[in-house]
Amino acid sequence: MKKIILDLAVSLDGFIEGPNGEIDWCIMDEDMDFDGFIDGIDSIFYGRVSYDAWGNYQPEASASPAEQKLWTAVHSKKKYVFSHKTRNDPNASFISENLPAEVEEIKHGEGKDIWLYGGASLISSFIKLGLVDEYRISVHPIVLGSGKPLFEDLDKRIELKLIKTKPFKSGVVQLIYHK
Repeated sequence: MKKIILDLAVSLDGFIEGPNGEIDWCIMDEDMDFDGFIDGIDSIFYGRVSYDAWGNYQPEASASPAEQKLWTAVHSKKKYVFSHKTRNDPNASFISENLPAEVEEIKHGEGKDIWLYGGASLISSFIKLGLVDEYRISVHPIVLGSGKPLFEDLDKRIELKLIKTKPFKSGVVQLIYHK
């Protein structure tokens, strides 16, 4: 069965974006092997706002070859958008009802793992419903002071098992947990 992997950056004080939605503090180390992560998935779960912002994003023509390659790889994946409103979009499947049942059906399909991209409310829903199988949290060496927290409005504890810790030359530390 496919795993749902929450892979994202978080500040040392637990925020996934700054107070104005900024993510300019995120560091991409070459040794993080993000290409390897992307190769291990075949689908991406988006909330509608994140999909509208990033689901069809195209880097500037002047972007580095590495960035061009990254976005080509991301856009080669099947995209699912969780939203209260559906729409016809040739690049994505929209899911507006029965989230747990739809997710279970996708997980039982053939293929590779699934990246739970976000946004924050979709991540929160998946966490509350116990749908995240692996947490790949990259803690960045910055304190934002405020912003959008990773864990918000949880009504119970989540017991996790630390599988791997990997520090990078930039000071980012990746923590991988399983349920």
